[in-house]
Amino acid sequence: MSSSGLSLHTIQRAKSKMVNTIYNILVTCFGPPPKPDETFTWEFRDSLGKFHSYPNITPISFFKDFIGYKAASHFSLINDPRHEYGKLYTVSRLNNVFGGKPIRYVNVDMATMKAAIAAMIKKDHPVFFGCDVGKFSDSKLGIMDTKLFDYKLAFDTELGLNKAERLLVGESRMTHAMTLNGVHIVDGKSVKWKVQNSWGEGSGEKGWFVMTDGWMDEYCYQAVVGPDFVSQEIRDILKQEPTALPLWDPIGALA
Repeated sequence: MSSSGLSLHTIQRAKSKMVNTIYNILVTCFGPPPKPDETFTWEFRDSLGKFHSYPNITPISFFKDFIGYKAASHFSLINDPRHEYGKLYTVSRLNNVFGGKPIRYVNVDMATMKAAIAAMIKKDHPVFFGCDVGKFSDSKLGIMDTKLFDYKLAFDTELGLNKAERLLVGESRMTHAMTLNGVHIVDGKSVKWKVQNSWGEGSGEKGWFVMTDGWMDEYCYQAVVGPDFVSQEIRDILKQEPTALPLWDPIGALA
């Protein structure tokens, strides 16, 4: 519309109409969003079968009383070996929420990322992470393991690209997000991870996957962590001016 020479006022009116159409579609499918002061009753049975009822709850009081998750303080760690560790990055034009928090990534080695994730899990905090879920994985069995397939045996060839090279040539990127809920540690080192997926109970073990530590090293790229689970040195990186990666960069595939 802008290239056609239409005025800013005309473009803004068209945009408002489009947003209104999208809103109507969402309300038709999911119902109207709750108002801040609208009350509801939350009823459920816990794992022991005991019934609970909490009347006169508002969306805000529900969050404060039952969630308490300080989302604004959390930030993304990434592992991108193409670029220098200990630096802050963003992706050009990735910020798509007007007035929202800028998207920034602290680039760290995998040892730092895994230590932060394990620390959060030990405090019963599930961890959002981004990965390339289709590589060396079986969605029916719920297994992610770099030894799942033997390409050398089948095709007499090695897949020799490392993590950085796969990103550079477009062989890998973040394609899916899940949560990490458990870690198996032997002699102080992580061996495998418990993953909760969103593909239903027919995938994996009733929706749960197991991920080897080696798979995590190769195909995990992002984790959202709380500031209390990283060092002051890592937190200080957030004060840097971020380096902007191009808008087509694979790190921005998941946001």
